[in-house]
Amino acid sequence: MRHGVRLGVDVGSVRVGLAASDPSGLLATPVETLARDTVGEADLRRIADEVRERAAIEVLVGLPRSLNGREGPAAATARAYAERLAGLLDVPVRMVDERLSTVSAHAALRSSGVKGRRQRAVVDQAAAVVLLQQGLDQERSTGRPPGTPAAVQGADRPATQQVGSRRAEHDPAPAAPDTRPASGGSDRDG
Repeated sequence: MRHGVRLGVDVGSVRVGLAASDPSGLLATPVETLARDTVGEADLRRIADEVRERAAIEVLVGLPRSLNGREGPAAATARAYAERLAGLLDVPVRMVDERLSTVSAHAALRSSGVKGRRQRAVVDQAAAVVLLQQGLDQERSTGRPPGTPAAVQGADRPATQQVGSRRAEHDPAPAAPDTRPASGGSDRDG
């Protein structure tokens, strides 16, 4: 099992649940529920901040599939979200099957005494915990990272412009251009 914090993200149409693991990858815990911001992407920036603050090694985004394994509109939304997130980060973003994570989260909340409307505020966090814990358990049992890598939207953007990028904070300034006069007889002249 690789050492390092992972984040779990459950993407909904209105809210986004966020969970984090401990550095040893044993236990997933809830972090917060974010309002989905399809215009300003404040939710994506908040996740990028969390990646940086926790020095996370990867982010797992839930991929909602039907019971027969097919992907519908919710899966397309989650994939697009993961692609935008991957374009902001310098750590891997992986898509993990999250079939029944919300159902499991509702059941866990009910059994712990959280009822009705109070569930709505935290069910996305709980679903993020479920999908992250499943990913951690899968890696522990197989020795391989869970899920599949998300495509990267904006991959042509330099890493120094990426939000939450540790490279942006630690890369030295670019070297000054060479202003020495060119010498004659270069080997590149053909």
